[in-house]
Amino acid sequence: MSLLIRDVSRSFGGFRALDRVSLEMPADGLLGVIGPNGAGKSTLFSVVSGFIPADAGTVSLDGRTLDRLGPAARARLGLVRTFQVPREFHHLTVRENLMAAAPGQSGENLLGLFFRPGRVAAEEALTAAAAQDVMDFLRLAPVAGLPAGRLSGGQKKLLELGRALMAKPRLILLDEPFAGVNAVLVQEIAARITELNARGIGFLIIEHDLQALSRLVPRLAVMDRGRVLAAGAPAEVLADARVREAYLGGVVA
Repeated sequence: MSLLIRDVSRSFGGFRALDRVSLEMPADGLLGVIGPNGAGKSTLFSVVSGFIPADAGTVSLDGRTLDRLGPAARARLGLVRTFQVPREFHHLTVRENLMAAAPGQSGENLLGLFFRPGRVAAEEALTAAAAQDVMDFLRLAPVAGLPAGRLSGGQKKLLELGRALMAKPRLILLDEPFAGVNAVLVQEIAARITELNARGIGFLIIEHDLQALSRLVPRLAVMDRGRVLAAGAPAEVLADARVREAYLGGVVA
């Protein structure tokens, strides 16, 4: 059971954002991806999650090729993503944001709303219970009734993770979960990721906070100029001369 990215390339005009990128990880694994700005990390996430197509190469999950599937179809298979800038519904409460993220609700269409009210009510009750479980797990219950736009940066990152969890994922692509987050909430988010991974949910994580990411993941991949420079245990990867030059300017802190 694995996510396999094989020889994926993607260009925008004359700029090659991804150049034959290959990575593999267990579907329930924990892999970090680092690299300087413009390395291709976000483009890789967009290709893997189905938001943009690759020009060449393949992405597969558990041996099933995903290349012809869009984001919704990939999410139904258990592959979901978050975004560097959280995309919460500002005027909805935290609870409402989570409930809105639950897929396949009968109340989303007029047929279900008018002709299956009992089924809609039952589904809403289950969705509300699931949202409460997510809020309890992520320590968001105290702000359940607040408009999401009033949350702190760290709380919005937790809400973004919570919205992904409402889709009952197998593998989450996390885009910079620690960006703009204070040190206390960085630890909180990392702890929740660790616990979810222990439950069998995999994570592929882009992050610029190298110290926090190195403490969190057992494997690290480094990208530069659209290519993977090195992949392996964090200490080994960070000792690689190419990584030191590309990402750390030749110096490891």
